[in-house]
Amino acid sequence: MNVQELFELTNKVAVVTGGGRGLGKQIAEVYAEMGCQLALCSRKKENCEEVAEMLAQEYGVKTKSYALDVTNEAQVEEVVQQVLEDFGQIDILVNNSGATWGAPVEEMPLEAWNKVLNVNVTGTFLMSKAVGKHMIERNYGKIINIASAAGLTVRPPEVTNTIGYTTSKAAVIHFTKDLAIKWARHNIYVNAIAPGMFETKMTKGTLDQKKESVLNQIPLNKIGDENMLRGAAIYLAGKASDFVTGSVLSVDGGSTL
Repeated sequence: MNVQELFELTNKVAVVTGGGRGLGKQIAEVYAEMGCQLALCSRKKENCEEVAEMLAQEYGVKTKSYALDVTNEAQVEEVVQQVLEDFGQIDILVNNSGATWGAPVEEMPLEAWNKVLNVNVTGTFLMSKAVGKHMIERNYGKIINIASAAGLTVRPPEVTNTIGYTTSKAAVIHFTKDLAIKWARHNIYVNAIAPGMFETKMTKGTLDQKKESVLNQIPLNKIGDENMLRGAAIYLAGKASDFVTGSVLSVDGGSTL
């Protein structure tokens, strides 16, 4: 097997939640470049439609967008079934949809805590459950959960004050490891990427207010750009990672050291 084949995704089908912007869009783009067909899902379907059309035109791959609230089990099951009807299979699932909320612990509303946990943890569970049934039947699949460096570390409130987010991402990391050992017998690989600070819509507020203090926590002294997650996403989706499961790949400039 040559190096190209290790990373080739031609004729594979990937579902990417939150695929219409940010890290999800970056992952979708590199998958399309490697020949992967794409089902992009988000509550804001118009974002996914725009990305899907762009990738289909640029790379000649089949793409489709779907409106999806990952916290709604009935909707999750309906969309997964529709993807299977449209594409015939699902080889790769990227659980990327996420939410955050910045507030001191003593002031955080229960509603905010529940929203973040529901999207980041329950959404990951529901998508994995629905897609996993199909992967178990096929005896193959790659699940990639987007965790966070914030789930591996703790920081003073001057740096980050998002305890619901950090707790949820720590849960995603444990979920990844536990699911990996449960589904290894089905030839399903379950891994996570833990991005550090990237420039996205979600992080804009933090970077606008605290960029200097954030950079002080990163040994490489830089913020992640649109290219820095691509290699990790391809590695965990292709044959190159066929002896890797239950792992958390930190892409964080060294911030979790």
